[in-house]
Amino acid sequence: MRKSKVVAVMPAYNAAKTIKKTVLDIPRGSVDKILVVDDGSYDNTVKVAKGMGLEVVVHPQNRGYGGNQKTCYTLALSQGATVVVMIHPDYQYDSSLTKELVRPILEGRSDVMLGSRIRTREEVLRGGMPVWKYLGNRFLTFLENLVLGQNLSEYHTGFRAFSGSILRALPFHKYSDDFVFDQQILFGAIAARARVGEIPVPVRYFPEASSINPLRSVIYGVSILRDLFIYIVSSGKAFLK
Repeated sequence: MRKSKVVAVMPAYNAAKTIKKTVLDIPRGSVDKILVVDDGSYDNTVKVAKGMGLEVVVHPQNRGYGGNQKTCYTLALSQGATVVVMIHPDYQYDSSLTKELVRPILEGRSDVMLGSRIRTREEVLRGGMPVWKYLGNRFLTFLENLVLGQNLSEYHTGFRAFSGSILRALPFHKYSDDFVFDQQILFGAIAARARVGEIPVPVRYFPEASSINPLRSVIYGVSILRDLFIYIVSSGKAFLK
């Protein structure tokens, strides 16, 4: 039987102030390796990460959030990962829950796991999520559940894990280099009949936590609506080739 190897990937951009806290919160023994891909940061992200003994790959030029993830997943798979967990190094997500996130995949009960920030409206808003972002999240999640036949509480989390086998089955290199990559890879996984689960995670919003601005959020939302239409027309096959 093949031994499991859990690789945590961190798509980093100007995360010098938060990456250490994020890494230190990951429970000992829950991952076998941590891989940081720096996307052209202009702060000390690379220096801090290397100072912690982490493997760091640097993009000389910024490739975008989706482009960063492509490098993350490609490198993790090339190193024999059977589970890949993405953890944003901005400390917005509670990395102490990494073990709980990957467990269903290790036990063979899920192929994809999401860390959902949406437990109750009160908790999310108290945690600092802007009202406009919360409402947009709810609207898009409703449509995505309707089209994809799922019953998830959110699709827009940056704390997520994939089995190595489902990543290898997806043409993720062809997906967007922008933020909508997050949705396209889920659309592909669902089209491939992946079992998708979720666990609740607390939300943290503060100045150093990365977030896209309202204009980019509108572009992101419109891109999702476009891709949902493509999913319907192609019965999901557009995200598998």
